[in-house]
Amino acid sequence: MSTRGTNYLHQWLSNNVPDTVGADVISVAELSHKLFADAKAVGISSIEIEEDTWSVYEAILDAVVHLDAGMTD
Repeated sequence: MSTRGTNYLHQWLSNNVPDTVGADVISVAELSHKLFADAKAVGISSIEIEEDTWSVYEAILDAVVHLDAGMTD
């Protein structure tokens, strides 16, 4: 992942994952599509984000799961 892609992914996750209610397949897939659309809008290619990432889907799922685990009732 390029430095710009890495920075964008981390910033995007911190701005968008807190709005996510749960870690289901559909919400994570929708977030993946939103990430790539938002990145494209600011001139960052999917290649820059995906270069060194095993899976953007897994990165988003991991962020959602960790956020859910840290929340209290």
